[in-house]
Amino acid sequence: MGVNDRKRRPLRRQRDFLLLWSGQTVSEVGSQISVLALPLVAVVVLKAGAFQIGLLSAAGTSAYLLVALPAGAVVDRVAKRRLMIGCNLGLLAVVGSVPVAHAAGVLTLGQLYGVALASGVLSVFFSVAYQSYLPTLLDHEQLMDGNGKLAASQSAAQIAGPGAGAGLVTLVGAAAAMTADALSFAVSAASLAAIRTREPVRTPAPAADRPTLRAQIGAGLAHVVRDPILRKAVAFNGTANFFVIMVETLGPVFLIRTLRIRPGLVGLLLALGAVGGVAGGIAAKSLARRVGSARISWVAMTLLSLPGLLIPLAGHGWWVLLFGAGWISWTFASTVAGISLTSYRQATCPPDLLGRVSAAARWINWGTLPLGSLAGGALAALLGVRTTLWIAVVGGCSAGLWLFFSPLRTMRDIPLGRPGPAPAAGAA
Repeated sequence: MGVNDRKRRPLRRQRDFLLLWSGQTVSEVGSQISVLALPLVAVVVLKAGAFQIGLLSAAGTSAYLLVALPAGAVVDRVAKRRLMIGCNLGLLAVVGSVPVAHAAGVLTLGQLYGVALASGVLSVFFSVAYQSYLPTLLDHEQLMDGNGKLAASQSAAQIAGPGAGAGLVTLVGAAAAMTADALSFAVSAASLAAIRTREPVRTPAPAADRPTLRAQIGAGLAHVVRDPILRKAVAFNGTANFFVIMVETLGPVFLIRTLRIRPGLVGLLLALGAVGGVAGGIAAKSLARRVGSARISWVAMTLLSLPGLLIPLAGHGWWVLLFGAGWISWTFASTVAGISLTSYRQATCPPDLLGRVSAAARWINWGTLPLGSLAGGALAALLGVRTTLWIAVVGGCSAGLWLFFSPLRTMRDIPLGRPGPAPAAGAA
């Protein structure tokens, strides 16, 4: 049986996809434990304030601004699976340093900043390679289904991770709980190592003919800017992420210091909000078929995200569940829209350009995260946490207008045709 025949099997019968899926699911669960535990270490153990939490979040996300563009050029030059394994092993060492330093009594806020930055850099390289690697395992008609399963697992991890993290934080403390995240990267590396499908052999161009790194980066950015759907999609994602990161950054501060929620219960509340992402990942394929993959992307982000306005209305007692209800709507809507837009990029981009295009998209999509973190911390210190949350949710719910005022509004389905040839590296 040929490679193409294996790639056309149902996903539940594709061994290599299942290895990728299961390993990444374990890693996502571990990472979600650290999403909860790392700011709790800063807030509870090191007594950090709102602006310091904003700086910590910015340190973790600044890698998208610093290295996302060159990461795309690197990914297009090297074996993606080997790079992902190396990133996992690096993350094992970096994240594992936190519980070791805490046990030795030498943990500082400076180390947390360093861990957040180093983890961010490694995660950028991993995620760019990861999205570029998936078409190696799947036929292009299966990308929508594959991305849906991966997105559902990511959202399931957002339920299991904070829930498990809450239990670990209660039992062993926030710093020691990060051990689980470190070990999850070892599991992911082992799963990647067990994949049998080999990437197409790349014949390097002679040194004299090889485009410069700057030219390769420019080709990826030019493709994003030139494509009207990609251009609006990255504008939407960049805007949404700027405001959503404010909520993610200030959420633990709001729940612990304003609403007086115990640290262990914060993880359970955040896990409740991630239910929407699981539902979105499961429902995306069906909604795309019934409503249209183009139409559902802007409907989700202009209408289905509106309950996110409930987040700053959360109060004491049972009213705290409004925070979770708002998260449910946001994660559902963004997952449904994101699967369609990511599948479009993977299916229509020339394979030799995919790493650079994915990196260029992520540079814009995620490059706003450190800016949002800093803005959220500064506004919270100036205006208060609840007022800043109102600014964040109104801005986040408005981000879908980028998709509404785009070619997607006149389409039923996003075109998922076969990719064309890659332009020359420097072509505009």
